[in-house]
Amino acid sequence: MPQLFDPIRIGDLQLANRIVMAPLTRSRSRGLLPGDIAVEYYRQRASAGLIVSEGTQITADGQGYLDTPGIHTPEQIAAWKRVTDAVHAEGGKIAVQLWHVGRISHVSFQPDRAAPLSSSDKPAAGKTFTAEGFVDVSAPRALKTEELPGVVASYVHAARCAMEAGFDAVEVHSANGYLLDQFLRDSINDRTDAYGGSIENRARLLVEVMTAVAAEIGAGRTGLRLSPVTPSNDIGQDSNAQALFEHVARQLAPLKLAFLHVVEGQTGGPRDVAPFDYQALRRAFAGPYIANNGYTREMAIGAVADGQADMVAFGRAYIANPDLVRRLKLNAPLQALDQATLYGGDAKGYVDYPALAA
Repeated sequence: MPQLFDPIRIGDLQLANRIVMAPLTRSRSRGLLPGDIAVEYYRQRASAGLIVSEGTQITADGQGYLDTPGIHTPEQIAAWKRVTDAVHAEGGKIAVQLWHVGRISHVSFQPDRAAPLSSSDKPAAGKTFTAEGFVDVSAPRALKTEELPGVVASYVHAARCAMEAGFDAVEVHSANGYLLDQFLRDSINDRTDAYGGSIENRARLLVEVMTAVAAEIGAGRTGLRLSPVTPSNDIGQDSNAQALFEHVARQLAPLKLAFLHVVEGQTGGPRDVAPFDYQALRRAFAGPYIANNGYTREMAIGAVADGQADMVAFGRAYIANPDLVRRLKLNAPLQALDQATLYGGDAKGYVDYPALAA
């Protein structure tokens, strides 16, 4: 039986173990560039089988939060190259999460203070953190049909930039109520064109993005994150989430992507927020499956040993435990994170959590 600490090959990636560092927004990228402390932060956590970076915007209009990094300019490529070099020097592997927030944004982040982009003009009930503090997200506008090829091209460009920056793979973010999720779910998507209405139509943009990115950088370096039932960011529940997400998985299975990374339940919350058969989703995808959300050491070991998941991703545990792999292997106590330092700031609560003594 496979074990959590065994090596694994997914797509083109040979990984040292089956533990994944989940993407974690920390809002410390001033000027939208990862800096010196980001280099150290990721280096400290390079013992993960795979690191998935914090959400990283694919375009200027993809930003929704203060001080989050991008991966679409030469300066951003150069900044991320320092991070990937540091991870590789420690023997680790790192993917970048390609992110467009869609309507979960504010005009202060948008070029020319334009309305954020979405599948529809429905505003989200929620707030985001700006230079002026917490404010309501701005009302979006619906992308026009003729604009959607440009959205696909933006993901492709960002994936190409990621390869130039030395990332081992990309994870397309289609979870947690952000842009691609806004197209998937009929709780938001009220379009009447070829990208709205039926399940096939609502899944069309995501399938186009994944197909184009895989063609550009190779399917073996392309992964996807989904969150079928999370209500995060006022996304609401789809009327038939099981059918929708199994359709997506079946459409993507022929691409032979590197992995499918699934938030099981409510992101950062209860796993049983709504009924969903994750093993059916896994079977439809027919490729490497990364399970995420609320996994303990015992749950993770059991999921891999029982064949319920190929890898398990940990989020908040990685914030306070840079040596999480070692702690899990030794069944050592985990350090508690400092909630006050989750977002923004400098080294405190970011790179000053100690590792176990040798």
